[in-house]
Amino acid sequence: MLALGLDDRQIGLIASISLLVQIFFSLLSGAITDKLGRKRTTFIYDIIAWSIPTLIWAFAQNFWYFVIAAVIAGVGRVTMISWQCLLVEDTEPEQIIDIYTWVYISGRLAVFFAPLAGLLIARFTLVPTVRGLYLLAFVLMTAKFFVLNRFVTETRQGKIRMQQTKDQPLFTLLREYRGVFWQILGTPQTLSTIGIFLVMSIADTINSSFWSIIVTRRIMIPEDHLALFPFARSLIALLFFFLVQPRIRHMKFRNPMVVGFAGFVVAQTLLVNVPEKNYVLLLISVLIEACSYATVGTQLDRMVVLTVDPQERARIMSIIYVVVISLASPFGYIAGQLSSISRILPFLLNIILFIVGGTLVLLAARLSEQKSQTAQALEA
Repeated sequence: MLALGLDDRQIGLIASISLLVQIFFSLLSGAITDKLGRKRTTFIYDIIAWSIPTLIWAFAQNFWYFVIAAVIAGVGRVTMISWQCLLVEDTEPEQIIDIYTWVYISGRLAVFFAPLAGLLIARFTLVPTVRGLYLLAFVLMTAKFFVLNRFVTETRQGKIRMQQTKDQPLFTLLREYRGVFWQILGTPQTLSTIGIFLVMSIADTINSSFWSIIVTRRIMIPEDHLALFPFARSLIALLFFFLVQPRIRHMKFRNPMVVGFAGFVVAQTLLVNVPEKNYVLLLISVLIEACSYATVGTQLDRMVVLTVDPQERARIMSIIYVVVISLASPFGYIAGQLSSISRILPFLLNIILFIVGGTLVLLAARLSEQKSQTAQALEA
């Protein structure tokens, strides 16, 4: 985007536009997933939200190309719900953390191809290389969607919801959200999880939009070296998953997540203080962030699954995403304004958010302990 002439404010505005579109489709996602089924919804909306935008990005020329791609990519909130349901609904609760760990591992393995991108950028420059990579993404991801659709089966709960909703119009299903919304408000643990989810969503929006900007424009790392850092992040994350995750998988969520949020604070503090062209400090920041994300991400995914009523999973998760994205949507624009003043300001905002996230973890742990004590008292 920077190479094609966009400025920091426009990049932040695009991030906020994408989030606004995601709000609308998050609202629809639960009803669509129930009506079409988890499998069919995932196939259709993956193609819309990923295959089409990758083609637009491959041929982008100016601000409006990125706006159109962001709008279409926002449809992906539908498949986020359907894919999550497809992943966990027929899964035993004690296996959830292991499944999410392997999902993260699979994603990290892909980044070992990142150094190739750096070599291509050095040979062909940034814009032609990224266009080619988006075309490759279109081919690979579209093939993945067809393979996934061929080999997965609809979940038991998906079949039940398809049968229950087959004669109901989509917007009739939306009217039923009111009762589900009040169900969420009456579950403090779910509310705490939403708060943590919100913190991570805002921070992810800021990092995905502005990390490469601060690295190339303030720390002055050459563009063809950028790919080294995702490579390092994935390598340390994989080591963490294999060496550390088995030791903490049975722990209660409080301590791992508090340590993870503390790690995020340290990583962001290092990032805003890295001198020009100091690869070592930047690499340390990236590695600490990778360990923190591996810890917090898997624990948060488990919290979302375990605090949601399985009978209403699609609609509850739909509402959760609506709330989170609605509250997070202005922060792309806000971060863009902050970055236009100083490239470090978006990451100072992240530090504040991560402190809030750690506090919410402590609150969620207290609520979980109170719930456990109440259940034991009732049994006695």
